[in-house]
Amino acid sequence: MTSTMKTRAPILLFSIVFLTAAWAQDEDAALQHAREVLRNAPLVDGHNDLPDVIRDKFGGDVSANDISARAAFDTDIPRLREGMVGTQVWSVYVPSALSPLDAMRQQLEQIDIARRIIAAYPDDLAFAVSVADIEAARREGRIASLLGMEGGHTIANSLGALRSYYALGVRYMTLTHFHSHDWADSATDDARHEGLTEFGREVVREMNRLGMMVDLSHVSADTMNDALDVSEAPVIFSHSSARGVTDHARNVPDSVLTRLAGNGGIVMVNFYPEFVNEEIRKWGDGLIPLLKEDPTGDGWAAIEKAYREEHGEPIRATIADVADHVEHLAKVAGVAHIGIGADYYGVAPEEFPEGLEDVSTYPRLFAELIRRGWSDENLEALARNNFLRVLGEVEAVSAELRRTRPPSIKTIAELDGPRAP
Repeated sequence: MTSTMKTRAPILLFSIVFLTAAWAQDEDAALQHAREVLRNAPLVDGHNDLPDVIRDKFGGDVSANDISARAAFDTDIPRLREGMVGTQVWSVYVPSALSPLDAMRQQLEQIDIARRIIAAYPDDLAFAVSVADIEAARREGRIASLLGMEGGHTIANSLGALRSYYALGVRYMTLTHFHSHDWADSATDDARHEGLTEFGREVVREMNRLGMMVDLSHVSADTMNDALDVSEAPVIFSHSSARGVTDHARNVPDSVLTRLAGNGGIVMVNFYPEFVNEEIRKWGDGLIPLLKEDPTGDGWAAIEKAYREEHGEPIRATIADVADHVEHLAKVAGVAHIGIGADYYGVAPEEFPEGLEDVSTYPRLFAELIRRGWSDENLEALARNNFLRVLGEVEAVSAELRRTRPPSIKTIAELDGPRAP
């Protein structure tokens, strides 16, 4: 080694150490800043499947998975606190291939599980059905807990059932899940109606009257557009991302995003790897058709395992992938029309983006956006304020419609005609 090289070596080593230390300091500063933002605007997450995890893994026994301490899978109260979650919408998911009777029975059971979870931890969780309840929970230092139904098939074509679910505390309904059904088309199934039927439009109108948010995650683009044509209140996508970044059927096309400003709705960004990374989307292109074949969802873990054995492991998604979706949605729809709906559902940590493995990690995403130049005002809108505005507007529309419109007693036979046997 020459004397010049000997001189440069310590300088090079010092430079590497200095740059590494500077990067770590910036990282810590961004994360600290993110936590300050979330203290001012505690996060609203639009979709978490813990009730289904309790049903699937613990037979519906809430006490068997104590979430007051670090628990199995991705969700518990300490990590919700660490993630600075102020409001959680608990999904009460029901498989979409069940018979109408089985779907309705299981829907009631899922609502029961979710309400028992909330009741089991009164010091930390507060059952909520309104903006006022969310604000009260914040003052009390509790996590506001709302319910969201995932799949309109569970109303069994009955507006009376829809009203009954609302009375039990449900504050959004996803119009479809994996499968198209009698009045709406799914994003992941063959089209039966090219969107909504007339009864489907009546479902949207009755949801507006009730004050139940119309959730367009899982539905086809035609259904999205039909719902936007009909809805008198802002709609939500409780757990979807941007099709302009990742071309997955579950994501929202730009043509729909451009309509959201006029409607006032929001897209709540999903963290699921196949929705946020195009290479992973291509890897998993054949998985959803296989999952659809299992009517109960009980075999999904085995189906996914077999798929991985056949196709190999995909690459790992990243926080940057999710942030790219946030920024695309903000660019196309506007900052006022985005939120967070991570879709944690009890899978292994490595099946979610690196750095976003569980509910404790939300500040890391906000730190990434801070490093990209996001203002505190826009971060607070993303975290909380947009969702509260939407729910408040849904409540205001409902109050007006209830004064002028009685509960609908229309039937699917009356509006769509008799169904084929």
